[in-house]
Amino acid sequence: MTSKTLLLTCSLVLLPIVLAGQAPGVAPSELGKPLADSWPTYSGDYSGRRYSALKQVDQTTVKRLGLAWVAKVTGGPGNPGFGGFGRRGGGGSGPVILGGEGPADFPVAPANIKGTPLMVNGTLYVTSPDNTWALDARDGRELWHYFWRTKGSTPIANRGVGIWNDYLFFVTPDNFFVSLEAKTGKERWNKVHADFSQQYFSTMAPIVIDNHVLLGTGNDLDSPGYVQSFDPETGEVQWRFYTVPMKAGDLGLDTWPSLDAARYGGGHPWLPGVYDPETKLYIFGTGNPIPAYTAGRGEGDNLFTCSLVAINVETGKLAWYFQTSPHDMHDWDSAQTPVLFDATIKGKPRKLISTAARNGYFFTLDRVTGEHIVTAKYGTATNWVKSVDKKGSLRRDPVKDPTIPGALTSPTSGGTINWEPPAYSPDTGLFYVAEKNGYSIYYLTDPDPRGSMGLGGKEEVMVGSAGNFLTAIEPTTGKIAWRRPFPGGGFGGGGGGLLTTAGKLIFAGDAGGSLVAYDAVTGTPLWHSRIGNVTNAPITYMLDGRQHILVAAGDSLYDFALYE
Repeated sequence: MTSKTLLLTCSLVLLPIVLAGQAPGVAPSELGKPLADSWPTYSGDYSGRRYSALKQVDQTTVKRLGLAWVAKVTGGPGNPGFGGFGRRGGGGSGPVILGGEGPADFPVAPANIKGTPLMVNGTLYVTSPDNTWALDARDGRELWHYFWRTKGSTPIANRGVGIWNDYLFFVTPDNFFVSLEAKTGKERWNKVHADFSQQYFSTMAPIVIDNHVLLGTGNDLDSPGYVQSFDPETGEVQWRFYTVPMKAGDLGLDTWPSLDAARYGGGHPWLPGVYDPETKLYIFGTGNPIPAYTAGRGEGDNLFTCSLVAINVETGKLAWYFQTSPHDMHDWDSAQTPVLFDATIKGKPRKLISTAARNGYFFTLDRVTGEHIVTAKYGTATNWVKSVDKKGSLRRDPVKDPTIPGALTSPTSGGTINWEPPAYSPDTGLFYVAEKNGYSIYYLTDPDPRGSMGLGGKEEVMVGSAGNFLTAIEPTTGKIAWRRPFPGGGFGGGGGGLLTTAGKLIFAGDAGGSLVAYDAVTGTPLWHSRIGNVTNAPITYMLDGRQHILVAAGDSLYDFALYE
């Protein structure tokens, strides 16, 4: 009894010392540097590569990778302000800070980590919908937990936080943009960034660029998508860029049947983009047009839905665009995070950007001008394209649209890839992506030419798979370098995204519930650990002389490091 009391007393006394010893803070200039010891933004750095220069864990040493710690997080209010010992299964010991405007008895969504944790100066920042945690990166011990009392909306995911100096930023499902003190979890302010009454919901990890914090919207009903830039000190809006035409004379309006159709046409940019410091262009993908499956938006391309879009980060003005799915009819968002890299094409150095789209096609463009370089099919079963024009634009086969008797089409509405981030290695020159080849029969249930709202008007029956792979693509040609099948059947494999390193490894979850390290050159599996369904993209960082690999499976974080 005495020893337990002493232990509890000591833990409570030491807690403020630990918190005071935290050294959070990332200057915006640091985010542009090559990725190594830390992981300070969604993709690690601005390039979207998810490539780390760390190579302590390599093709030889990876066999000595072992579990260092496991931490389970629990969402909800807990016991606010109490620094109790072992309060939650993950070694919880930090205070809970409450925010939000929702009722205290609103159901708490289960914690499910789909986002990318940040690791800065020995502290991990982790999220799930309505929750943000700070954990000690050495052992997973909780330092603080912020819980947002929601008004409702769709708690489908949260992609992570952004950091600017000593401040964190994240979004809530009910569309609040929240800033916290990184050291304590104390709320600085919250701002409404989208209209809850219009069925917007928010999942994106904020992207910090200089004195801008960038956020995109999400919505499955009839609403316009947009990206906003916020002042990191005050949270005030600096500019807004709409992804569909909003007024007469707007570029792209001629690709819609009317201004009303365009203004309610979707195109939500719900995943983080990438940034090119040389051109000051923020480049991101946009979502599907609305209505997604039925008539009601003419036969035009429906700009700027399902596109890569480049805007000036200082002004929010459009620089260029390229549409990956003109007049999409299957909810194949092109919101995926693209990748920036440099390469030589036909003897000429080029600054490039590539994306593996949800529709089963791969694209490479000049990232300065938007000039098309490569269009190539990477989904083995993809069957909806009738032709590719000389500018690399895809033209769909209307026979593969939803029809009353049904259309057998690949991919499924979930896509050949969905939100899961790809990776790129400058060592191998390869672009890596999880490839899922499913077939669905799409039935049209609402033939009214005015169309159904949102995602309505169709039934989809998934009828089979043509295999799921970890796929390596040569981005300057679009050719497949290799495919490595994921074990098991169904639609699994790929986990929550990919990580690649200078140790010439790729880390990914497979369909069997394992984290796997693959040879980045050949795709050969070299190591695995069965932890359950991997739900986010792994990250890596160096701490106390050891390289760590961190990944989530549901509500638990698994940290691996080398052992002798």
